[in-house]
Amino acid sequence: MENAILVHIATNKKEKLEAEESMEELKGLTRTAGADIRGEIFQFRPKISPKYLIGEGKVSELIDLKEKLQANLIIFDHNLTPIQQRNLEDKTQVKVIDRNQLILDIFAQRARSKEGKLQVELAQLTYLLPRLLGKGVTLSRLGGGIGTRGPGEKKLEEDRRRIQDRITNIKKEILNIQKRRASQRKRRKNNPIPSVSLVGYTNTGKSTLFNCLSHEKMFTSPLLFATLDPILRRVSFSDGLYFFLSDTVGFIKKIPVELISAFKATLEELKGADCILHIIDVYYPNHESQIEAVEKTLSEIGISDIPVIHVYNKADLMPNKEELLEKSRLSNGRVYVSAKTGEGIQALKDRLRSILFENMQLFYLRIPKSERKLIQSFSKWTVILKKREDDDSFELKLMADPGLILKYLPYIKRGEKNW
Repeated sequence: MENAILVHIATNKKEKLEAEESMEELKGLTRTAGADIRGEIFQFRPKISPKYLIGEGKVSELIDLKEKLQANLIIFDHNLTPIQQRNLEDKTQVKVIDRNQLILDIFAQRARSKEGKLQVELAQLTYLLPRLLGKGVTLSRLGGGIGTRGPGEKKLEEDRRRIQDRITNIKKEILNIQKRRASQRKRRKNNPIPSVSLVGYTNTGKSTLFNCLSHEKMFTSPLLFATLDPILRRVSFSDGLYFFLSDTVGFIKKIPVELISAFKATLEELKGADCILHIIDVYYPNHESQIEAVEKTLSEIGISDIPVIHVYNKADLMPNKEELLEKSRLSNGRVYVSAKTGEGIQALKDRLRSILFENMQLFYLRIPKSERKLIQSFSKWTVILKKREDDDSFELKLMADPGLILKYLPYIKRGEKNW
């Protein structure tokens, strides 16, 4: 395990006030990457040093702390320029990475699908390419560990031309995968079965809620970015209606520019959703800032005109839990739930049902077998809940838009009970 020192710098009062929250998030990222946190350094400095980011006095303090704590990794909670990173490594004689490289490393550990791995490799190569200048092409003194996973040492030893060729090839592979995924989404969009996507800040309980709704046993973890690749499951209501639910990667503040593309592996699913569940940790003291970070990212990737339900999770930890759960039942505003205990889930499903199927009603039809071809068209614009047959006809229980089913009025049965 690598022993890390974390470094944070604030250049104005706002950053100084947010320093504690930002450092807590950096600690979570560092633990997720697999490092042991030995110490931390904070500096308030109105002007950033172009040479080291922090002041030279702080660099000396950092070197002393590194020796004292026997640290072999320094992580900055800010983006470092290639020059700053090189200068800091020359001065401290240990590996120095920034927040971006740390997140890229976590993504490299968590990606499972072919597309996810390609997206992460592309992001890492794009990030590392300008950092090859001045270091030579070997980067051998960095060794292994955090900040070196993903493309691997062998690729980093190639010359810049080969790396650029690899980037070009990855982009082509990703484009082909995205075309196939877009085709799959188009087929789903032509299907009357609606889809719902979960979004939210990392570690708000999205995967736990996904499991609760879908009755799955998907991996959950308090570590950040437990979910990276897209996951799709069917969720049913008690009357047989159902929708498809997809989980997405958790958001954080200061998402690296290189990773916006990598996010597309899961975030592209949002564009085809009929409803988005924005999961919020109601127990987290500063959850409003997390909401802002998620909504900013959604705006950047062009998500709009899709209904959003704000789901406040972890209500079981709140002292006024009963009052919050009652609000969910009585209003159309926020929904409070506990994905862990299942409290409030029924109110959430009721809200989802009203949004996803607001223009649909329940119908019972009897179609003569001589007109069986009619049934084939129903699957394109209705949700068939049940189907049975006797010697002469097919009987269907389905949900449909009343306006679209009028021409089949002669086949509609009234007051059907025994289903």
